[in-house]
Amino acid sequence: MTMAIVVLVVSGALLIGAAWGIFGKLRPGVEGFLIAVAGGSLLVSLVTELVEPSIDESGIWTALAGLAAGAMVFAAVDYWIDEKVGGDSGGGLLAALTLDGVPENLALGVALIGAGAPEVAALAGSIFLSNLPEAAGGAREMKEGRSKAAVFGLWAATAALLSAAAIAGNLLLAGSSPHLLAVIRSFAAGAVVASLATEVFPKAYGEDRHLAGIATAVGVCLSFALGQLSGG
Repeated sequence: MTMAIVVLVVSGALLIGAAWGIFGKLRPGVEGFLIAVAGGSLLVSLVTELVEPSIDESGIWTALAGLAAGAMVFAAVDYWIDEKVGGDSGGGLLAALTLDGVPENLALGVALIGAGAPEVAALAGSIFLSNLPEAAGGAREMKEGRSKAAVFGLWAATAALLSAAAIAGNLLLAGSSPHLLAVIRSFAAGAVVASLATEVFPKAYGEDRHLAGIATAVGVCLSFALGQLSGG
């Protein structure tokens, strides 16, 4: 039941966000505000849910190595997207969601083993908060020059991939070495850091420069509130 709830949230946030971006009207200011909120939430999550557990489980050097690797891989893929696809195509946000989402959801699946209702609610809320506006913004940009069905299908495939990662983490990584899980978490953290610097905050500022800082603080506050709900 717990796993089903999280899978529904992971996939639902992406699908709802993509549908909003493709078929709805999303004002640039609203989009920028929501993406900044997501960025603020991710700032807290990458420290408390990814970096700190990695350091506790495997030491500072393993965590730093994984973080650096995640950032470099994301930067390389983001560069390739800019050169081959186009920086304004929405592909950058899709890469951000995929590169930080796959390892993060692998670790999430393990974390959910034995988790109670408050922990599930907090995790599900964090995922929904961060994924929905990024999917909306990315899908809106990607529909230029593509059919709406093709864009929605691509985001649906991404939702399926991230859901599968969470299920795999829950079923296959239970009992795995703490060092392996630390590498997965720290790699995800590095991808999150790189995506925040190159995709999330620049886009939020470009769309809503006057309120981007406030929106980021709102995201930080919401993330801490969700952490308190889980007892963190």
